[in-house]
Amino acid sequence: MSFYEEIVLPRLQDKVMSRKGVREVRSRVCAGLTGEVVEVGFGTGLNVRYYPVEVTKVFAVEPSSVCMQIAEPRIARVETEVELAGLTGEHLDLPSSTFDAVLSTWTLCTIPNLDAALEELRRVLKPGGSFHFVEHGHAPDAKVARWQQRIEPLNKRLAGGCHLTRRIPELIEQSGGFKIEHLDSYYFKGEPKPFGYTYEGRATKI
Repeated sequence: MSFYEEIVLPRLQDKVMSRKGVREVRSRVCAGLTGEVVEVGFGTGLNVRYYPVEVTKVFAVEPSSVCMQIAEPRIARVETEVELAGLTGEHLDLPSSTFDAVLSTWTLCTIPNLDAALEELRRVLKPGGSFHFVEHGHAPDAKVARWQQRIEPLNKRLAGGCHLTRRIPELIEQSGGFKIEHLDSYYFKGEPKPFGYTYEGRATKI
């Protein structure tokens, strides 16, 4: 891992992903979480302030030690217990059919083997458990989608492997074992369209 990826990128993303509009989305996506939650792509802990009181413990999956260091003061300010529980969503060292919910905020775009990660998230959820997510991805407008395809190779290098063209809801349902119960799709206000087409929703393990 390069100096940029290991040291610079986590700090850059912490600033970019803590804007007001992003905070409002985080609050919506975290609403309704209960019990024990697996958060894949925990990052710098920008979601912790939005955990409902009904959340008893969060199992954080995060490969970056720098992200976890930045997150420490945020974790210390909340009552919810947070435990580092793995480095990658593709291989979770967690028991099956145990957790009440899974949370992912702008993470599925970066996981190399997304099919494996979705299978792992499904595995650890209890039957009927919920999957709360917000992700950006493939835009429905042909012109925007073409720009996403052009930009994606450079974006992956600069943004930690972030894909712009993944059709997130389709991938979630095609992975097997999930049913999307709610979905909002929109261009994120103030974001260039190739980077800002957003899927915000919830799925249930079936």
